[in-house]
Amino acid sequence: MEILAFGVQADEQPLLERAFAGHHEVRCLDVFLNEDTAPIATGYEVISTSVNADLDGRVLESLAAGGTRMIAQRSTGFNNIDLAAAERLGLTVARVSYYSPYSVAEFAWTLAMAVNRRVVRASTRTRDFDFRLDGLMGRDMHGRTAGVLGTGKIGEAFTRIAHGFGMRLLGWDIAENPACAELGMKYVPKEQLLAESDLVTLHVPLMAETRHLIDAAALKSMKDDAILVNSSRGGLIDTAALVDELRAGRFTGVGLDVYEAEAGLFFLDRSLQAIEDDTLARLVTFPNVLVTSHQAYYTEDAVGQIIETTVGNVLDYTAGRRSENVLVPRS
Repeated sequence: MEILAFGVQADEQPLLERAFAGHHEVRCLDVFLNEDTAPIATGYEVISTSVNADLDGRVLESLAAGGTRMIAQRSTGFNNIDLAAAERLGLTVARVSYYSPYSVAEFAWTLAMAVNRRVVRASTRTRDFDFRLDGLMGRDMHGRTAGVLGTGKIGEAFTRIAHGFGMRLLGWDIAENPACAELGMKYVPKEQLLAESDLVTLHVPLMAETRHLIDAAALKSMKDDAILVNSSRGGLIDTAALVDELRAGRFTGVGLDVYEAEAGLFFLDRSLQAIEDDTLARLVTFPNVLVTSHQAYYTEDAVGQIIETTVGNVLDYTAGRRSENVLVPRS
């Protein structure tokens, strides 16, 4: 059987092809799955998608009409998939329930330290042989407070690094993580965490209950000189409200690896096109903001685990097995 994989990055393709070798053939496309590209999947029983695929009801209906029966998403998040429609159409859907939490946690810290120590500005200056220190002053993380919203595997990994810095640890989640508590984390209401933290980082999934978890009110409750980092999902932050606060001169730094309207932008080269998204265009102009293109997960270790699990999900489907990665079982 030949698998059709959408949204495959250049670095990812040889890993996918090597992982499927001896099992199934795989055809890799760099285009993302959406309503316009869904007809390409006609005749393919199994397809694989990336996190930026659009798997709403109309796309799923197109896939089902073309003969697709199984979707293997190469990500942990699945907020882009209409699971109810998939079940109605008899489509099996699987995801990657686990991969290296260190990839995302370490990158979240990369963003935090980059905005704290003005690394991008400093690098740009030295390229022009400008070696002044004006405007480059940062702060020690030691002794300051880290607020971790979401203390699952990634949040725990972030917390361990924060503990290594010697920070006071505050956490918020629906359930406490004993490993974080052992490190000295104190679980508090979200409002207290935002008000007291010098560094706020987001590690919760995106769902109806968490959309705009950081809204205008939450942003206003944060310290004026706080650092905000989001390496989870863009929809957790009300970006328009964030721009308003940045325009008012608030926050030491903001590091964003995700953006709530990133579909159709991230993972693509738009450098020669006009960007119609005024909010993003304004966001990247702030000197204390660093935006990256959803790359926190993008390490050899994490991508290797994602691909290995994806292959396993396809093999489970063809063998009629079901694992914890299955979101909609085979009908």
